Amino acid sequence: MSTDCMTSPVEAAESSINAPVVLPSVSDGLTTIGKARPGSMRELLLIAIPMVISAGSQSLMHIIDRIYLTWHHVDEVAAALPAGILFWAVLSVFHGMASYINTFVAQYEGAVRPDRVAASMWQGFYFALIAGGLLMLLAPFSGPLFQLIGHAPEIQRHETTYMSILLLGGVPTVLATVLGTFFTGRGQTTVVMFVNVVSVGINAVLDYVFIFGWGPVPEMGIAGGAITDVIANVGTCVALGSLLLWPSIASRYQFWKNRGFDRALTTRMIYYGFPVGLLLVIDVSGWAFFMNAIGWLGKAEQVATNLAFNLNTLAFIPVIGLGIAVSTLVGMRITEGRPDLAARTTWLAVGLSLGYIIFCSSVYLLLPELLLAPYEWKAHGDEFAEVKVVVIQLLWFVAAYSFFDTLAIVFGSAIRGAGDTRFSMVFTLVCVVLLLITPTIVLFGWFKPTLSMCWAYCSLYIVVMGLGFMFRFLGGKWKTMTVVEPDLVGGGGHTGPHSPPVNVLEVEPITVG
Repeated sequence: MSTDCMTSPVEAAESSINAPVVLPSVSDGLTTIGKARPGSMRELLLIAIPMVISAGSQSLMHIIDRIYLTWHHVDEVAAALPAGILFWAVLSVFHGMASYINTFVAQYEGAVRPDRVAASMWQGFYFALIAGGLLMLLAPFSGPLFQLIGHAPEIQRHETTYMSILLLGGVPTVLATVLGTFFTGRGQTTVVMFVNVVSVGINAVLDYVFIFGWGPVPEMGIAGGAITDVIANVGTCVALGSLLLWPSIASRYQFWKNRGFDRALTTRMIYYGFPVGLLLVIDVSGWAFFMNAIGWLGKAEQVATNLAFNLNTLAFIPVIGLGIAVSTLVGMRITEGRPDLAARTTWLAVGLSLGYIIFCSSVYLLLPELLLAPYEWKAHGDEFAEVKVVVIQLLWFVAAYSFFDTLAIVFGSAIRGAGDTRFSMVFTLVCVVLLLITPTIVLFGWFKPTLSMCWAYCSLYIVVMGLGFMFRFLGGKWKTMTVVEPDLVGGGGHTGPHSPPVNVLEVEPITVG
């Protein structure tokens, strides 16, 4: 694997675990990592908890959306996940590249180069405009795509509507991701948390209004759910973009001064970010293929699978928030020349996430009726009764594979935070082709599969992914990688001739965490 990297000083890493460190000041009046010992549980939690809450709020919004659609019409909830996952299959290459700016921000912040942080954000802004424009051009092809898939006509109509609206909102969708990386990459995850929580709260109200209609707003059904998603992304862009004008942020990062197109930086961002985007395309496309194949089994099976995956977000998405924190801290530690601290943080995150997954799995197995009660409340009785029985059975699969899903998220985030993106891409491609797409083609082409058979091989896919990323992390190659200029690695003391003066914050060693 060819990377622009250098070996990090092992001696510095080994001696730094209990030593005071000098971190770049982030005294911008918003949030800080605080006086936490590097590599400690406290440091991880200060970054992870806001991201877990943020991701959890997004998870809750998806659940609320599906509940509303279940109340409105069962065909709409059957259409929402296939259409949504196909949208993400199209979006994912752009989303992956945009989200990987988080690593550039984290590593430049660790190297104390605010000018390069600002330049990274501008390259992301230009990218979001281009990517969003391309997504909008794809909207007219939604109808023919779902006709090709061949679901029931009434479900096709809802799928086309849902995906078309999401594609037309492509610019704010990608731009919201780019703007968020400025804060998550610098450890200011509380900012993103507050913006997301407020956005979700507003979105929950608007979702109900647009789906069922109220006052001057007509009843729109699934179209209303998609419109509120776009509105939420626009609001997120406005909120995060406004915060970049905060005086202390603007003076430190000098965004306007660093607004030019940087060809070399853009090339590196594509080199490292494209494999992440392609990884998501491969993964999401595999799931899209699987999900749409489930639709061939029947409406009840499709609805049950949609709801089971929707409930899975209770465990899945908060761990994604923890993964973002791991990626950020690994990126910072790499440019500080302390990969052993990055490894310590990763193992702490694994322990936390597994504890959470055990709790969630217990709820899936012991309290499925409670989880399904909101969906059942206003659903059509006879139709939902059949679906409910199947969902309860599928939650056993969810409980079984969630442990390995956690390993894939945390260890995968860690190695990508260092720059190990090509392994992630190739490994995911192999697993998707061999363990997700091929079994689907074989079973549906030559046999008559049951829903349990389909869920069995998709669970195997998740198990292999989790173990693969764990072994890659244990191999340690990620410790010698970086995405920034190699001369910036080793302590973050480099400032360029155009960098503003940087204050530093002495962090004393503590025993808590």
